[in-house]
Amino acid sequence: MYAMHKFIKGFGYAFSGIAYTVRTQLNFRFHLFAAAAIILAGWFLKISTAEWFSVILVSGLVLCTELMNTAIEVLVNLVSPDYNEKAGRVKDIAAGAVLIAAVIAILTGAVIFIPKIICYVV
Repeated sequence: MYAMHKFIKGFGYAFSGIAYTVRTQLNFRFHLFAAAAIILAGWFLKISTAEWFSVILVSGLVLCTELMNTAIEVLVNLVSPDYNEKAGRVKDIAAGAVLIAAVIAILTGAVIFIPKIICYVV
């Protein structure tokens, strides 16, 4: 019984972390909005199951890297509240991971949606 309570309590911590990120990180909110827009576009353009899988995967990748970036920023700010070149480098690297994930998502979206948009318009 204790293990189940601890397991369920863990979800509360996770949702708290997501809520903190939504409240404090403009980029995370932007990526949530982009994911919602892509879901609507996928529904409207009737993408295939395989395409849905790709869209969900890359959207999740971007959101997860944004969460990890936020966690790293909070931790770096805790252990190095004053300016530190290495602390800044850690933050830059984490931001770079988000950028790579976002570029992969954009390229995936382009491969899936551009042909469908062209067919829809033509």
